[in-house]
Amino acid sequence: MEEKLAQNITVESMKVEDLDDVLKVEASCFKNSWSRYAFLSELTENKLSRYIIVKIGEKLVGYAGMWLVFDEAHVTNIGLLPEYRGFGIGELLMRYLINLALKNGAEKMTLEVRKTNYIAQNLYSKLGFEPSGIRKGYYMDDHEDAIIMWKDLI
Repeated sequence: MEEKLAQNITVESMKVEDLDDVLKVEASCFKNSWSRYAFLSELTENKLSRYIIVKIGEKLVGYAGMWLVFDEAHVTNIGLLPEYRGFGIGELLMRYLINLALKNGAEKMTLEVRKTNYIAQNLYSKLGFEPSGIRKGYYMDDHEDAIIMWKDLI
């Protein structure tokens, strides 16, 4: 499957017409998933936001987003259908966001990750993110702590 994936992967800007599929990915990843309105607002009203999707062939399998505030990029969310994890697609999404942040003048990037999400933490560390603090009780569904991570982009 991995070789087949590499031949058909595309990354593009998220559009309103992608939201049905984005919401399916969101629901498969998070207990407290974002609403259609939240994504719609990000796409149509928030001038600081940038959202991307990843497709394999015509199937939307993941997405990622960030806010660009002055010289900083803040990753808001990243989601990937469970059956497509472990093939490097999450890393592809993050690398794409990093490049997009650089093109938009960001010098640093930050994100929060669940304290127990070791797979994501390892990916972010591999990409040069370093832990810088803890947000106690950050996640609403279970009040799990979040690790704050930062990366210098330049």
